[in-house]
Amino acid sequence: MTINPVFTNAKPLAAPDARRQFEEDVIAGLSAPQKFLSAKYFYDAAGSDLFEAITRQPEYYPTRTELGILEAKGAEIAALIPERADLVEFGSGSTVKVRRLLMHLSDLGAYVPVDVSETFLRSEAEALAADFPRLSITPVAADFTRAFTLPNGLSHDSVVGFFPGSTIGNFEPPQAAHLLTHFGRVLGGGATLIVGVDLVKDKAVLEAAYDDAAGVTAAFNRNLLVRIERELGAILDVEGFSHRAFFDADASRIEMHLVSRRVQTIDLAGHSFTFAEGETIHTENSYKYTLESFRTLAEAAGWTTQATWTDADGLFSIHALTRRV
Repeated sequence: MTINPVFTNAKPLAAPDARRQFEEDVIAGLSAPQKFLSAKYFYDAAGSDLFEAITRQPEYYPTRTELGILEAKGAEIAALIPERADLVEFGSGSTVKVRRLLMHLSDLGAYVPVDVSETFLRSEAEALAADFPRLSITPVAADFTRAFTLPNGLSHDSVVGFFPGSTIGNFEPPQAAHLLTHFGRVLGGGATLIVGVDLVKDKAVLEAAYDDAAGVTAAFNRNLLVRIERELGAILDVEGFSHRAFFDADASRIEMHLVSRRVQTIDLAGHSFTFAEGETIHTENSYKYTLESFRTLAEAAGWTTQATWTDADGLFSIHALTRRV
């Protein structure tokens, strides 16, 4: 077993810089005509725990459906990964999904999880190494959306990317295409990319997934305000905002908002932001694709679809893409 952590020049910001960036981003977002907050700030410790709880809600189909596809089709997916390939997982987080592939990849060259959190990378790598003791694991601490290089010492005979979870849907389509192009530059010509993509489906199913009856997603959304109050010293009423999620069919996306219950203000760092009753803060988009629309997006970004797998109900998809040389 080998675990060789690599910490690139894209490491997380130091605490004072991270706080300043958070404050600047919040001020910019709340100053916009349509107020918004960046979804990247969902994931502090409490937000990450809440998201894990969301994945266990009966309405939230994406995680369990993708896992079901990986369990049912893992051998087929793994068969497209060449012998001794290096497997690079972008935004790795929990190892629960990659494990479904690793059980079919006894001859993998190395596993390279890429995530911005060094602490989480270490803990997940150690847990994975305990279960796959012959696997060479090289964690890379980096923001996968920015330029970074793969570590030295890998075979690089063949590099395969893994991007599960439908994270691609959190990017505006032009940004998603740019991200796929970026992955191609990191992985190199002729590489393979395995990516999870959520599909367009009945509006009621989509909206329930982002507004569960137990209110976990609502708490996850409002946790943005909890962070702003606690970490930035803002004066605000967290309970003065409600959660709203709806599917915009024209844009093919779920939108999440925080809705002001009344006329109120948020005071932060000498700025005062006034809200009318019913005014919203836009917190997240989650784009949904048809199989064809995602193939078109991938094609424009330099990838060719090699294979596609879906569940029996057509809720979710996994695509194997090949980078054109």
